[in-house]
Amino acid sequence: MFKRCLICTDFTDGLYRFTSYVPNLAASGLNHIVFLHSVPYWKEGEIPHVDEAKVEAAKQRLSSALENIPEGVEVKVEVPSGQAKDIIPRIVKQENIDVVLMGTPARSLLQEKVFGSTTLSLASAISAPLMILRPNHVSVYTQEELALRCQHLWRSLLIPYDDSQAAQYLLEQIKHYIQQDNNCPVQECFLVWVVREGGRRPSETIESRRQEAEQRLTEVKQELEGLGLSVKQQVRVGEPFLEIVNAVLAENVSAIAVGSDDRGGLLQWTLPSLANELLRSSWYPLLFFSQAK
Repeated sequence: MFKRCLICTDFTDGLYRFTSYVPNLAASGLNHIVFLHSVPYWKEGEIPHVDEAKVEAAKQRLSSALENIPEGVEVKVEVPSGQAKDIIPRIVKQENIDVVLMGTPARSLLQEKVFGSTTLSLASAISAPLMILRPNHVSVYTQEELALRCQHLWRSLLIPYDDSQAAQYLLEQIKHYIQQDNNCPVQECFLVWVVREGGRRPSETIESRRQEAEQRLTEVKQELEGLGLSVKQQVRVGEPFLEIVNAVLAENVSAIAVGSDDRGGLLQWTLPSLANELLRSSWYPLLFFSQAK
């Protein structure tokens, strides 16, 4: 699905552990991997300057990525000085990156507003999709578990679909990446449409909306099966966030794929968004495609 990957780590997110699993990452289809850690400028004194000691320490900590590299795979370690939110877009463009892996903790909306988020600022600044992993999960995987995780980052995707603009954009992006990869690691997709209780029009019933959703999902399922994927579909009734999380519990899912609408979705906190809530509160890996570039 993706070939060129940027893995960003601040050494508190657990993603630095991926340096020991380059062969497993290559098994997921990656052939160009860049590990990035940014070191803030040392601000003691009147003129900020490069903290050479921290830069060298970070390079040493990431150096295992340059060992045991499979044939046909290129690996780089980048430790520039500056702010991650400024450096990452430059590296994405410079290295022609397909996907960016980042760790971000689960937070409430209030915490996100107060403390900010590099992840959120990047969503509107880079063209590549973001793969969001929870630090507390990555940090506690055993070596065997992490090896499997690296091999199967995108093997099975849960796709929330409701025929909205964001859902249609998400579907087109997934189809695009699958079509351009002859050995795509994505094997399965699980389509989930959540019907909210309470009709849009008085004449609507839950059952009529469920049938409408089933019919549209069947059409989408056929599109994805035409790409060689194994596809399941399910219509659920309730609140989208809770139903998506419950659906994940019942299936063997590698990641939840979500997309924003052209207003930014994830970026516009005043707008209701399933992507917002999943990013803030879900413990599952998220593959996020944003139209807000």
